[in-house]
Amino acid sequence: MIGGLIFWLIVGAVAGFLAEKIMKADMGLGMNIVVGIVGALIGGLIVEYLTPFDDDGGLIWSILVATLGAVVLLWIVNKFKEKSAAR
Repeated sequence: MIGGLIFWLIVGAVAGFLAEKIMKADMGLGMNIVVGIVGALIGGLIVEYLTPFDDDGGLIWSILVATLGAVVLLWIVNKFKEKSAAR
């Protein structure tokens, strides 16, 4: 159980950091981890429903999927911020 938690904290931190750089955001380590873990859930859903892959690809695959989801999450958050600022 502890190993799984540590795994997801590492994946979340790396994916959040990569998404932060891709989306040119400015977040701290804590938000990177949160965005990365939520991104892993979103990315997992995207990969499950839109691709024929049925892969437990390990660390690198997990980071790629989580980064995809984190980028989507940050994109959605930015769209909501833009919409709120326009009002």
